[in-house]
Amino acid sequence: MKKLFKYIGKYWILLILSIILAGISVVLQLYVPVLFGNAIDEIVAAHNVSFTQMWLYLKQILLFVVIAAAAIWIMNLVNNRMTYHIVQDIRSQAIRHIQRLPLSYLDRHSSGDIVSRIIADTDILSDGILLGFTQLFSGIVTIVVTLIFMFSKNFWITLLVIVLTPMSFLIARFISSRSFEMFHKQSETRGNQTALIDEMIGNQKVVKAFGYEEKASERFAQINADLQKYSQKAVFYSSLTNPSTRFVNNVIYAGVALVGAFMIPGGALTVGGLSVLLSYANQYMKPFNDI
Repeated sequence: MKKLFKYIGKYWILLILSIILAGISVVLQLYVPVLFGNAIDEIVAAHNVSFTQMWLYLKQILLFVVIAAAAIWIMNLVNNRMTYHIVQDIRSQAIRHIQRLPLSYLDRHSSGDIVSRIIADTDILSDGILLGFTQLFSGIVTIVVTLIFMFSKNFWITLLVIVLTPMSFLIARFISSRSFEMFHKQSETRGNQTALIDEMIGNQKVVKAFGYEEKASERFAQINADLQKYSQKAVFYSSLTNPSTRFVNNVIYAGVALVGAFMIPGGALTVGGLSVLLSYANQYMKPFNDI
């Protein structure tokens, strides 16, 4: 990460702009449920319905949604520009570095593996950076701002949500540790496969001269089978994340609905207030899933 931040530092203006836009979009999106809750409270009380005030809240909601959408769109443009400039810099430095490598290094490492590192691995890195900037900053801001809004509505329900949150961490930790191992093996095997293809095609005359075709096919078949196995396991484990964490989300959502429903008759919470908390319960957990 320290090495990566050296590259990111060149584009600090874009980075700051991305963080500001993430903050604007998150705060506006999280304020919308408050306005919805206020609008609901304007029409649920007997003999005390104010359509004028309700329409005012709905107009504010429309305005905030449009501004938030514009902020997200600009943030994605900024993140894309920053990410692909960083990857361009890394690839440029990598190719210059290869020109200065000693022959002993080139003898120990196949050209296919080196090519795979510059092309495939940097593509994976760019995906990670892009998702990191898009989801990590937004996610952290979402969690913090959501808790502030929730505490302003009801202390005990917010505490319930916080207490249940570690369930999601434990599940995510279990899955990520296994998917990381499989993705790591997948990356290594893909490098070996690229190296073998590069060697066999680049030295086709030598392969034919020594009658190595059958042996080369057997080696490729074994590497290909390993790649299929690791890729399948990596995708399987990583795909467990969403349904597993969503199960935790639903448990938390049900807990908020149950506790909130009991609070309404006593006047500790309004119907609009409960709708706000239910919306926040969903939004609070989404960043954990993304991260």
